[in-house]
Amino acid sequence: MLTKKEQRLRRARQTRIRIGNQGAVRLTVNRTNLHIYASVISGDGSKVLATASTSEAVVRQLLGGAGKGGNIAAAQIVGKRVAEKAKAVGVEKVAFDRAGFAYHGRVKALADAAREAGLQF
Repeated sequence: MLTKKEQRLRRARQTRIRIGNQGAVRLTVNRTNLHIYASVISGDGSKVLATASTSEAVVRQLLGGAGKGGNIAAAQIVGKRVAEKAKAVGVEKVAFDRAGFAYHGRVKALADAAREAGLQF
């Protein structure tokens, strides 16, 4: 019997194999109870091109203090920031890597905000 974490990592592995075969730049998401993190990683996986998270001082300031990083509003801010940073380094198209997390709630909010800010999935 697989644990919940092992199941998530198994789903993530399948997605990464598919994205790796395409050779696309990927937007990967990781979420914890308190924070959400997003990174844009080069097609060959060797370089992180842009990152954003709720642990950044600027984002925490926008959210109004500590302990507010685990909600949809925080995920939307992170999605917008990572899209802006990716566009600044010349990335327009990405493959969305949700790392085995359900496309729901905070993960969906981050993806929608990144799309609105101009990233193409």
